[in-house]
Amino acid sequence: MAAPLELSCWGGGWGLPSVHSESLVVMAYAKFSGAPLKVNIIDNTWRGSRGDVPVLTSENNIVSQPAKILNFLRKQKYNADYELSAKQGADTLAYIALLEEKLLPAVLHTFWVESDNYFTVTKPWFASRIPFPLSLILPGRMSKGALTRILLTRGEPPLYHLREVEAQIYRDAKECLNLLSNRLGTSQFFFGDTPSTLDAYVFGFLAPLYKVRFPKVQLQEHLKQLFNLCRFCDDILNSYFRLSLGGVSPTGQEMVDANLQKLTQLVNKESNLIEKMDDNLRQSPQLPPRKLPTLKLTPAEEEGDSLQRLSP
Repeated sequence: MAAPLELSCWGGGWGLPSVHSESLVVMAYAKFSGAPLKVNIIDNTWRGSRGDVPVLTSENNIVSQPAKILNFLRKQKYNADYELSAKQGADTLAYIALLEEKLLPAVLHTFWVESDNYFTVTKPWFASRIPFPLSLILPGRMSKGALTRILLTRGEPPLYHLREVEAQIYRDAKECLNLLSNRLGTSQFFFGDTPSTLDAYVFGFLAPLYKVRFPKVQLQEHLKQLFNLCRFCDDILNSYFRLSLGGVSPTGQEMVDANLQKLTQLVNKESNLIEKMDDNLRQSPQLPPRKLPTLKLTPAEEEGDSLQRLSP
């Protein structure tokens, strides 16, 4: 009997099984390959501290990062690429590298760096699923990690300033989306009628960008003009995730959005309160330490005290 496979990942919303791209890549690949994953959605009982999800657990094996998890699943005979030719396998690696270099920085920026999106959508959503007090720390840490990752790949000369970096990553992302749209064409999947690793990566990167409702939608608007990519995401959701999602009605989605808006207001109030407390502590006058008065002994008392210490 095969060892049970458990995947710890971020949960879903907006009709998605997960709003986290890397979690979604693994979930999609498992569906395509038939891997029997038990999905553990992160909630307020989570005991992680770094946000390094998804994580796959099997007996004594703990594997993180999508590429390593997919390789592990292939070794367990869950292979979504067994029908691909050598050329298609090489194309898969090339397109995944393109996604990570050209599209991922813009996805990270949209979720974690763009201020309006982060404070109204990303931060409240993740904070509501992380136990206190980690919920006050981890979203900010994940935001800083995303910005660092962007600057490491796009902050080299001649792009020294963040605005220049932002302009470049969105140009690159739109170019990448256009290339993916042209490559997909009218096909159901990127290599014919059967989904593979590349389809899992493209779906994982595009679906959150396509479905999550952001106030700033620069890249989202461009994606929605590429109808075959939108159809691609919708088809995978309907074919592979419909039962797990249970079908969210428009009324239900409105309730979810209303609850998220209330949660956003609550998280922002808590953050503002903590910031005010920090400011008050920093601005409060710091009194110098009070010195205790020292008692001086008279010569006679000093002599008596010395004799007392010397006596047995």
